[in-house]
Amino acid sequence: MRDRGILRARIFLGSVALLAAVITWGTTLMMSPHGDTTAVSGVEHVRTTVAMFIRNSAIGTLVLSGLAAWLLFPARRPRRPWRDWAVIAAIALTVLTSLYQLFWLRSALD
Repeated sequence: MRDRGILRARIFLGSVALLAAVITWGTTLMMSPHGDTTAVSGVEHVRTTVAMFIRNSAIGTLVLSGLAAWLLFPARRPRRPWRDWAVIAAIALTVLTSLYQLFWLRSALD
């Protein structure tokens, strides 16, 4: 008798975690202040709040991506490698851009 329920539950929860990571990543990416460096006078006090939000969202994206990777890649793998490559690409994209945002924030605020 084979119990595939655990594998299905891991894939479902991993997919939900990956969706949450993509939503968090997208929200942070849309709020990113890359580009125009001139600020309108009177809004300089918002800079630290936005930087803290971007930093916390990038860290949250890294945590959710790690959780999704752990859940989506159990020891036994299904026989669909295209799904694995798509998941690896999505996780790599979110992780790399989140790390870039963290390093960019560190250099921009110094």
